[in-house]
Amino acid sequence: MKSKIPKSQLSTTKDLHKSSFVSLMIVLLTSTGMFAQSSKETKADDQYEKLAYVDAIQTYERIAVKGYKSQDMLQKLADSYYFKADLDNAAKWYKELFAFAKDIAPEYYYRYSQCLKAIKEYKKADEMLAMFNQKSRNDLRANLASSQKNYLAEIKKNSGNYTIENAGINSEYSDYGSAYYGNKLIFASARDTSGLRNMKHTWTGEGFTNLYESDIDNQGVLSTPKRFGKKLNSKFHESTPIFTKDGKTVYFTRNNFLNGKKGKDSARITLLKLYKANLDGDKWSNITELPFNSNEYSVAHPALSGDEKTLYFASNMPGTLGQSDLFKVEIKPDGSFGKPENLGKGINTEGRETFPMVTSTGELYFASDGHPGLGGLDIFVSKIDSDGTYKNVQNVGEPLNSSKDDFGFLINEVTRNGYFTSNREGGKGGDDIYKLIEIKKAVCEQMLVGIVTDKETTLPLANTVVTLLDANFKLLKEYTTALDGKFDFGQVTCDSKFYIKTEKETYTIIETTVSIPNESGKTFITIALDKSVKAVKEGDDLFKMIGLNSIYFDLDKSFIRKDATVELAKILDVLEQNPTMEIDIRSHTDCRQTAKYNLALSERRAKSTMEWLVKKGINKSRLSSKGYGESQLVNDCGCEPTSNSNCTEEQHQANRRSEFIVKAKKK
Repeated sequence: MKSKIPKSQLSTTKDLHKSSFVSLMIVLLTSTGMFAQSSKETKADDQYEKLAYVDAIQTYERIAVKGYKSQDMLQKLADSYYFKADLDNAAKWYKELFAFAKDIAPEYYYRYSQCLKAIKEYKKADEMLAMFNQKSRNDLRANLASSQKNYLAEIKKNSGNYTIENAGINSEYSDYGSAYYGNKLIFASARDTSGLRNMKHTWTGEGFTNLYESDIDNQGVLSTPKRFGKKLNSKFHESTPIFTKDGKTVYFTRNNFLNGKKGKDSARITLLKLYKANLDGDKWSNITELPFNSNEYSVAHPALSGDEKTLYFASNMPGTLGQSDLFKVEIKPDGSFGKPENLGKGINTEGRETFPMVTSTGELYFASDGHPGLGGLDIFVSKIDSDGTYKNVQNVGEPLNSSKDDFGFLINEVTRNGYFTSNREGGKGGDDIYKLIEIKKAVCEQMLVGIVTDKETTLPLANTVVTLLDANFKLLKEYTTALDGKFDFGQVTCDSKFYIKTEKETYTIIETTVSIPNESGKTFITIALDKSVKAVKEGDDLFKMIGLNSIYFDLDKSFIRKDATVELAKILDVLEQNPTMEIDIRSHTDCRQTAKYNLALSERRAKSTMEWLVKKGINKSRLSSKGYGESQLVNDCGCEPTSNSNCTEEQHQANRRSEFIVKAKKK
């Protein structure tokens, strides 16, 4: 891209101009040639031999009504209704959550907004959704730069997937933008081999670009180029063709020129348009411009989807986010076209996105200077999801990308050989075509699989519904496990966050967050489900069964703190629902301080816990308490005899624990 494109060939927007003709294709489109560049709780039976049951969710709701609340409990309670699609009750408890806590994860703003819509509180729902978007925003160049501070390391990680060499067909002028046509390579060049007329740009000193062809032999060697499609070439610029699989239709870029007439915009500038032609015998005919062209903006660089039902292109038409954006348009069965659609912020930035290429497996390659790169235009790739969105835009790395302009990626999906264009140092002309061989797939591919098991028995759970949701909680896939308990969501987007909702009758519904790495492979996850209604037997620890949070005491103190009352209220509720249940309250300390001191401290703590329950109405005959001090450490921190230890605070905390052990029924 060392040559310049005459202003008459481009838009008036200076940012659309590049430093070469290819700039023309790359600009508008970036340049080069043209656009330059739950069931209720079962109550205890009078006969203790018939097991007692504990339903954690119902316990949470009853104690919340009594005023014992925590953020963790409110989240779980609201979620339990949300997952059951009982949005009225979910809204009630999300409201309690937002009134209770300040630091709340972004996903709860989204869930609350959905619940508010269900009860027709639309204004507040919109407020919650706006806050969700604010907390989760990740788009455009500034945000991309902020979110990808280590982009150079990422590019390095993506590098080395290709070998490259000069294609051997380049001239001292600009050569760029290639396409396959049978066993031929079609490309644009500013060389003049016509022998008839040597038209030059007075501004660039190069000829107008025309389409050329080179045969590809069995070894991938290209023959000497010659003019292609006499009827397609005009006295102005042609470039970037794309052919249908049957070889009978071509879409290509040309200056606003048809049937001998040159069109100009209101500023008297000739822009770029897309044209279509059909093969009649061995000649191209019926050249027509596409209906979404305009004299007032440029459209260029066509690409076809694998099923040939969608045409992709670059343009600066109204609705463009940056200097040039990528768009797509439906090709209807009758050959007419739908309305062009901007690919959106996942792909487009405030910079230039151009030169699209789409594989049959839904990989979108394009050039951009808006996404973090090595300099100038870099080549990027994004997998097109099943819902039509584009995620995980990935720089393909070196050697394809350099500090110069790199664009026009093309690949044979069978041989994995292809071409791209660059104006890097060491080239022969302004822009040169390089041959590439893919030695490792550039696109990250990740499979998401797993198994659902019973948390207690570890056995696989059949007939479990496993639902996959994206980062915005949009349903993507649903799977029902077979006898082996396994599920397979297939391929998922790399470097993304997903949520897996798992539900089975008589089990507690849970939601699991899964982060997919930015490298090819398989992510396997084990999901263990808890029984929603649990059988209680002698020796069970209610602390573990209900999932209590740690009960804390102030240092050297034994009175019940406010935050501990929320957890003790859960024990209280279980005892109230199971009037024959008896428990032994056990208190343990860490090993700091002397053994004698710790024993006395644990006795006081166990006793104060029992007294709290008695004051709340539990008959003292159903309770017993004992302090064990440091005699039953979970972590041997080696405190004796000096009371010094190299244990972490977390290890000491594990030793400081409370247990609520179900006792055998008295005879």
